[in-house]
Amino acid sequence: MIVPFLDLLAAQSSIQEEIESSLKIVARSGNYILGRELEKFETNFANAVGSKQCHGVANGLDAIYLALKAAGITEGDEVIVPANTYIATWLAVSRCGAIPVPVEPLENTYNIDPQRVKDVVTDRTKAIIPVHLYGQPADMDLLRIIADRYELFIVEDAAQAHGAKYKSKVIGSVGTVAWSFYPTKNLGAWGDAGAVTTNSSTISREIIPLRNYGSVVKYENDIKGINSRLDPMQAAILNIKLKHLKTWTQNRKNVAKQYSDGLKNSGLITPYVPSWADPAWHLYVIRHPERKEFQKRLHKAGVNTVIHYPIPPHLQKAYAGANFVKGQFPLSEKLANEVLSLPMCPAQSDVQTNYVIEAVNKLV
Repeated sequence: MIVPFLDLLAAQSSIQEEIESSLKIVARSGNYILGRELEKFETNFANAVGSKQCHGVANGLDAIYLALKAAGITEGDEVIVPANTYIATWLAVSRCGAIPVPVEPLENTYNIDPQRVKDVVTDRTKAIIPVHLYGQPADMDLLRIIADRYELFIVEDAAQAHGAKYKSKVIGSVGTVAWSFYPTKNLGAWGDAGAVTTNSSTISREIIPLRNYGSVVKYENDIKGINSRLDPMQAAILNIKLKHLKTWTQNRKNVAKQYSDGLKNSGLITPYVPSWADPAWHLYVIRHPERKEFQKRLHKAGVNTVIHYPIPPHLQKAYAGANFVKGQFPLSEKLANEVLSLPMCPAQSDVQTNYVIEAVNKLV
């Protein structure tokens, strides 16, 4: 048996015709930038996550960047980021001219450690970007206490957390949140796509022109904005998929429970979920001290896995000039060498999941 890591066609097979019909309507509308389809999605997604405003943008990186810019983050400011995350979180900070200040994670949840956050705050610190990594909510209450104490802005990176809940509150219902709708996400488009949700009228008012060349009225450019607009085609796809997100999230939870039950005696480190967290299970990540060889054995057995992420941002060549050194963030480096994501798809069958469990237990 071959178990794919993620089968996008299988996941959306039941709604394929509905999506294509929706795309045909947009194709024949003659309106391919902004417009009613995007407004419809912005309203629907804001309602789904319990936010006052949603602004569709071109991708997840732009979503973080625009949220930071709307908050006034600029040249020389410091922004606290996780040391273990996808590099897009850092790139958004650098794009503002600001300085990413990495913080190690908690080893049990892999999310940013609030106690360490407090230790790196300086007079130049202006914001914190917690990432809800793998779909697991970060400890937002502790982070908000720190943010309030030092008057810091928070942008949540929820690129992997569509449908997740923190203490019974849906991620997105509090504060300003950046989203990615990259095709592999829990809510994915057919190309790059993103959004910012916010309860702040100030942030909302700033983002509208920032994403559209600095313009609210056509040909009148009040600020130096960028071109970052979620197009109606992607919005149409997301409008259809959004109706199925709760079902897909539950399917992911079922797969995750099977994994956790089936691997509890494997000797591997499996995901830890705090009592207050309700993850979206974008990924199911295990750890193995000899990950490379273990991954090869699984692949040979037909189990496709992915590494999220093999190189932490501080060791990427992109940040070679930032004076980071190997060993500076030992836990993040250790995780990068050990983590392995098992197949996770909302259309994954019990037979496939059980096959993965058997293979892991046999080969570990």
